[in-house]
Amino acid sequence: MLDDTLKAQLAAYLERVTLPFEMVASLDDSETSRDMRSLLETIQGLRADMISVRFDGADARKPSFSLQRTGTATSLRFAGLPLGHEFTSLVLALLWTGGHPPKVEQDVIDQIKSLDGDFNFDVYMSLTCHNCPDVVQALALMAIFNPKVKTTVIEGGAFQQEVTERDIMAVPMVFLNGQMFSSGHMLVEEIVGKLDTGAAAKDAAKLSAKDPYDVLIIGGGPAGAAAAIYAARKGIRTGVAAERFGGQVNDTMAIENYPSVQETDGPKFAAALESQTRSYGVDIMNLQVAQSLVPAAEPGGLIEVKLANGGSLKSKTVILSTGARWRNVNVPGEQEYKNKGVAYCPHCDGPLFKGKDVAVIGGGNSGIEAAIDLAGVVKHVTVIEFMPELKADAVLVKKLHSLPNVTVHTNAQTMEITGQDGKVNGLKYKDRATEAEHLVKLEGVFVQIGLVPNTEWLKGTVELSKFGEIIVDAKGHTNVPGVFAAGDCTTVPFKQIVIAAGDGSKAALSAFDHLIRH
Repeated sequence: MLDDTLKAQLAAYLERVTLPFEMVASLDDSETSRDMRSLLETIQGLRADMISVRFDGADARKPSFSLQRTGTATSLRFAGLPLGHEFTSLVLALLWTGGHPPKVEQDVIDQIKSLDGDFNFDVYMSLTCHNCPDVVQALALMAIFNPKVKTTVIEGGAFQQEVTERDIMAVPMVFLNGQMFSSGHMLVEEIVGKLDTGAAAKDAAKLSAKDPYDVLIIGGGPAGAAAAIYAARKGIRTGVAAERFGGQVNDTMAIENYPSVQETDGPKFAAALESQTRSYGVDIMNLQVAQSLVPAAEPGGLIEVKLANGGSLKSKTVILSTGARWRNVNVPGEQEYKNKGVAYCPHCDGPLFKGKDVAVIGGGNSGIEAAIDLAGVVKHVTVIEFMPELKADAVLVKKLHSLPNVTVHTNAQTMEITGQDGKVNGLKYKDRATEAEHLVKLEGVFVQIGLVPNTEWLKGTVELSKFGEIIVDAKGHTNVPGVFAAGDCTTVPFKQIVIAAGDGSKAALSAFDHLIRH
């Protein structure tokens, strides 16, 4: 199951295990069960003094295995093989079960331990989903630290019947006590906050009590991280309030054009950004949504940022780096069938449509890359592009046209996403040249039509362009004194990671210049 290099790496990690635990497998005569037996025997053999394994489990889901720390009542189970993107989740679960402390704030651990009730989680994931590990690791952590939390991690490809019966068409998808709990990316703080109803008020009070910052950055993508690093290196008090550190980078699979980094993926890049930012002592406040900006009442006064949870933060200067999000196509059926056939991440949800017909709306680089990816998994891909020609790079278009299971409709306007029994069953589009309407029968629609800046909360405060972008000058100044902006939320052309990082650095230097002059 594991090559020699991976075994050596795993053996080094397992040296950190300090408490004995047991793995109990429930197997059948399938090939996946044989692979699971091999994997568990390998793990056990690497730390036989601390890890034991049994193959007499009686769980209904086969193949599956549980992790059980000796002398505790924890309940964590993996159904199917946790490989691919989930191998890291397995390694962390082994370490945490074996007593190695997680890299999580102590107050979050305390919150997990204090949860009271019966919490039985089923989390469905796919091995190609880069959003799934955060959710899987969060729920695994909760099961290990609170015996009232029971977590089963289910690999959708191994349990297709369950996926069909529960109408799972997007991952990660979480059920709590048999009822739908969440769909999509979530961090452990979000899950705990959803269960702990008093968490938001406590968090708001904690934030409002913080001392003012010299530089407060709103947004934690490449622009926000770079701004924080540059500001902190000036020795000034720096804070970052972010909805999700890393921002949209977390949803990017391959990064191959960042200077000095030949190849990486979004989650790794985002994790590196956060690690470097923390190394400079920056106060990172995750899961924070900004609601309004209150400019300083007088020159040299404090700027206030009010948050959605009721808290507020104050600072001498503010850098806005809120980034952008996927644009909706805004046709009937899109919201109704979201996660029921309408999807935005081909890497995450593509495997759930194996052998099915799907459409991709959008003929830019993102859309054509998605269509090429999906063509290797699904039965057939239909590309719908509004303009008369595809807008993607020529090399991508050439590759697309070489695929036998792809149909392209240009000059086509999406009119409606249709469905039946709660699931997508087709897409209506209009030929813009002839006005003729057509219906394509399919089971999935992937929307890939660009970005919209996250700036609605700034209307009436900071000057925005007609596209909603923050208007900035060459140094990142906005029209509000002491307020700067950087990255994809601004009028700076070309939305690229390297450009956003440069913008963030520039905005931080401008903010520092403002501080020493005013």
